[in-house]
Amino acid sequence: MSRLHAWAELLRLPALFTVPGDGLAGAAAVAARPDRRTALAVGCSLCLYEAGMALNDWADRAEDAVERPHRPLPSGRVRPAAALAAACALTAAGLALAARAGRPALAVAVPLAATVWSYDLVLKRTPAGPGAMAAARGLDLLLGAAATGGTVRPALPSAALLSTHTLAVTAVSRQETRDGTPLAPLAALAATATLTRLLPGALGRERRDVRVAARREPSGASPATSRTPTPGHSRPSGFLTTALALSYAAATARPYLNAALNPSPPLTQRAVGAGIRATIPLQAALAARAGAGATALGTAALTALARRFSKRVSVT
Repeated sequence: MSRLHAWAELLRLPALFTVPGDGLAGAAAVAARPDRRTALAVGCSLCLYEAGMALNDWADRAEDAVERPHRPLPSGRVRPAAALAAACALTAAGLALAARAGRPALAVAVPLAATVWSYDLVLKRTPAGPGAMAAARGLDLLLGAAATGGTVRPALPSAALLSTHTLAVTAVSRQETRDGTPLAPLAALAATATLTRLLPGALGRERRDVRVAARREPSGASPATSRTPTPGHSRPSGFLTTALALSYAAATARPYLNAALNPSPPLTQRAVGAGIRATIPLQAALAARAGAGATALGTAALTALARRFSKRVSVT
């Protein structure tokens, strides 16, 4: 049991609940009903996400030996070679699933995997680190759009919003292990407020892009690449989108403010954990504003699971 717990800690399993919403929000943005290809894209996302977690601890093992000796690798509960092998195997599995989902999905999954590895091995400690992590989240949403609808263009606005949130959280996380400054938490708080305001204000924008694209689609287009909205989508719900946007803001406002008032490692880690879990209501709001109410509610339900399991295993 202790060995399984060590791997759960290494892979930060509760954070997995923040992953399916990327692909689902991408599918919603192209006004397509989630299908087998969407499931394959989500499977790819889960594999690449966990590959990044294992690779992250492998790359940080020397630093963690000083700053986080309780982590699985420096404590000896997981061997570094095993963590690296897991990262390689999970990456290969993710790309294989993307290939099964089709060429458009694989075309997004390859740069996504490259971004994950580049971040962990090279970019994390550079000024480009937060941007690389933000790009990975945005690409993950586009992966769901490419797999389900064969196109990414209508999903670009949603990917930009999700990337902005990730950029803010990653900037805060850079001072998790030391006393920092209030600047990053305050910037994250401002970003959250901006995103909360923008979400309801852009209702249906992706759907309008899809309708325009559908009018330009050749008459012989295949169902796999058609951008035409499906019957499973309805008109975007302003009430649901606003409610989910407010839920997103509520999940991060207090932790970010506390970290700004006292940027100590414990409060910063709580802010980062809250920011990671807040990805779920953000994904749900993105789906809702695209008219996928059922997808939005299903995604939002993952919040309770993420909160419950994060009490047993940290997401940071």
